[in-house]
Amino acid sequence: MGRTVESLTSIIDQSDLRYLRCSEADEALVHQAFQDGFSDYMLKMEVSKDDFIKRFFGPEGNTMEHSFIAFYKQKPVGVILGGIKNYESIRTMRCGALAISPNFRGLGISQMLFKLHKEEAIKQGCKQLLLEVIVGNDRAINFYTKLGYEKVYDIVYYSNIELSQLIEKKIWSDVLMKKISFNECLSFLQKWNYHINWQNDVDYLAKAENIHYYAAYFKDALAGCISISANGNISFLMVDKKYRGKGIGSLLLQTVYRELNVLRMSSGFPNNSLLEGFFKKNGFKKNQLSQYEMYLLLE
Repeated sequence: MGRTVESLTSIIDQSDLRYLRCSEADEALVHQAFQDGFSDYMLKMEVSKDDFIKRFFGPEGNTMEHSFIAFYKQKPVGVILGGIKNYESIRTMRCGALAISPNFRGLGISQMLFKLHKEEAIKQGCKQLLLEVIVGNDRAINFYTKLGYEKVYDIVYYSNIELSQLIEKKIWSDVLMKKISFNECLSFLQKWNYHINWQNDVDYLAKAENIHYYAAYFKDALAGCISISANGNISFLMVDKKYRGKGIGSLLLQTVYRELNVLRMSSGFPNNSLLEGFFKKNGFKKNQLSQYEMYLLLE
């Protein structure tokens, strides 16, 4: 049985708390801090060390150098992951995760980790901080709000486990479906004119593995494109405005279903009513899980 926060608060010596860059600590200790911090989280976050490193320090863009870990004596008790990139043309530091061991909460560790996080962002020339938080996690939302973060976008999630029921629509006979490479798709990705969340944008996709890209061509003109992982997660689906309402989006879904044999499809995206309506028409159901994107502007 661990000590309560109250008892720790009264006996802890702050001089026994120390903070390091994750690049200065063993990867196993970074993983341990993450696992302990999420042990009672509302979503299960059990992940092996190798998968943790591959996922959180791969496409998501976190780096050990921009992340920090807290120790109480020799025990890892907290970690904050940080990743930097030019996000929608703004140099941004994202908090990829904040995890504090349950018995060490309320001791100011999270505030110190965020202080280091913010200082690193400023040092690296970032203009804003970004994070995602689950709607309903009021404790975390209140904490971030006190730090100065503001809710800007709502991320919703849709999924479909009855793919055989995808809507069949008549489309133009001149539409050609083709599997393409990421580089071939780049020209279309650059036509995005709406907000894309961090985990679906170009930089993320460029580093991700097992992503498939399909394009719809109308008379040799690129009319639509879809990006989908091997397990059915759709990063983006877009049809050029000139070709909407003709069933091309539905055909893209049907094509990846037939060719990839996925058992389910899912997608998460922020503030896009057109995409929500499209998914609903194609049998997708809105998940209970949703998130806020929160931002803190830096001077």
